[in-house]
Amino acid sequence: MLLKRVRLDILRDYGTSIAFIVLFALLSITTPAFFSARNLHNIVDQSAHVGIVACAMTMVIIGGCFDLSVGAIFAFAGSLAAIIARAGYTELGIITGILVGLILGFTNGIIITKLKINSFIATLATSLMIRALALVMTGGLLIVVTDKNFATLGQGRFLEIKYPVYILAAFIIFSWFVLSRTTFGRYVYAIGGNQDAARLSGVRVELIRVLTFCLTGLAAGLAGVITVSRIAQGVADIGTGVELDAIAATVIGGTSILGGEGAIWRTVIGVLLLRLIVNGFNLLNVPPFYQGIFQGAIIIFAVALDTLSKRSR
Repeated sequence: MLLKRVRLDILRDYGTSIAFIVLFALLSITTPAFFSARNLHNIVDQSAHVGIVACAMTMVIIGGCFDLSVGAIFAFAGSLAAIIARAGYTELGIITGILVGLILGFTNGIIITKLKINSFIATLATSLMIRALALVMTGGLLIVVTDKNFATLGQGRFLEIKYPVYILAAFIIFSWFVLSRTTFGRYVYAIGGNQDAARLSGVRVELIRVLTFCLTGLAAGLAGVITVSRIAQGVADIGTGVELDAIAATVIGGTSILGGEGAIWRTVIGVLLLRLIVNGFNLLNVPPFYQGIFQGAIIIFAVALDTLSKRSR
């Protein structure tokens, strides 16, 4: 029984890494174009927006909650940045978009903690509201930004590597440090593991929860601004499905949906694995719907593995 539990824990913790290595090796052998520096750079670059959101989502899920509003915040922040930039205030637009994401995340946290509403329901409701506000703000139209400086954040390069790759790396390091090396991170784990015990131990549960939602809002705002900068236009329906991709990557990476367990590095592997599937299948000319089937199967396997691991303890 003990041996079985150990095997399940190892598979849950490192199964994604093993799958990533195996898939990477197979694609390298079967598709010569896959292992090119350009393609590998594109994989990381195209993972940036989901990776940023997923790192913050990891903290929320470890803390025992979900945030389904990040896709809507992504669109609202990006569209607002584009509107302000088109008016001639490029830097202000970028900063405002990121800060608005933080404010919307804070609002989510307040609604959940003060009104005692389940995070799944609360953020589902706020996502509908925020997405509708984005539609009202843009009038349902494309907000095209002609200022080349606005595109620098999403398209600029340093040493032939795009800026979003650097931003992703910086956010990964920041998230890892906050979760693994600070008191705040230990409190997040404690709350996800046993909320009542954490409260009795003196942890300010509501404050920590609000701060985790501030982080997801900030991440969604940053990712939205980067994406809008990449395409030099804002639109209200951009970012649709980002929340599902972020949650999928987090769960595939081994973060428990029941809270209390998880790690940033495993989420990063989950993000890259999902992008690897899309990239590899495209290179192999596999129809898109097969990608969805494969990704869905991986998610089911990851959740089932987590459940089995919990039951064996």
